[in-house]
Amino acid sequence: MNRKDDTLTADRYLGGKLLIASPSIGDPRFDRTVILMCDHSEDHAMGIVLNKPVEGLRLPSLLEQLGIEGEPHAPDRAVLVGGPVERDRGFVLHSADFESSDSTLPVSDTIGLTATKDALEAIASPRPPRRSLLALGYSGWGAGQLEEELASNAWFVADPDEDLIFAESADDKWERALDLLGIDPERLSSLSGNA
Repeated sequence: MNRKDDTLTADRYLGGKLLIASPSIGDPRFDRTVILMCDHSEDHAMGIVLNKPVEGLRLPSLLEQLGIEGEPHAPDRAVLVGGPVERDRGFVLHSADFESSDSTLPVSDTIGLTATKDALEAIASPRPPRRSLLALGYSGWGAGQLEEELASNAWFVADPDEDLIFAESADDKWERALDLLGIDPERLSSLSGNA
């Protein structure tokens, strides 16, 4: 079966979309993950995992470690593991009301990605972005690698949902992302072991 929408074309790259791991992903690093795709081209793909918190690390603590002075009530949110690549580098996903002219990558009309200290300073300021999250590291794919994974049904693709992306609780993001596609996670899990 060769359906037109099975193939990614130049206008169908997945930047701004959600990748949702299927039970058959086969890589424990991505088990039950939801990834916001930030950049995707013929040469590479890059995204941020939205639902894997760094154990024991909260945003105010990290800001303090980095010497970023903030309001007394800076958001007390978990810092996320954005993926296995460059785990010592921070990436801030944020609403489009913040932009660093030289370093913000527009992910969609409403979301940007900034990997510079000024994004963290903005989060700690009296006028922070309307929504934001911080992840350490990112998920990356080389040329054709993501397309192969998609062809082997390792990922589901969904339109982005800001409430899901920026939700404070990471615990149910995978289930909520599947729900965007009308997929019942319990039924999916029970079917994944059957041929």
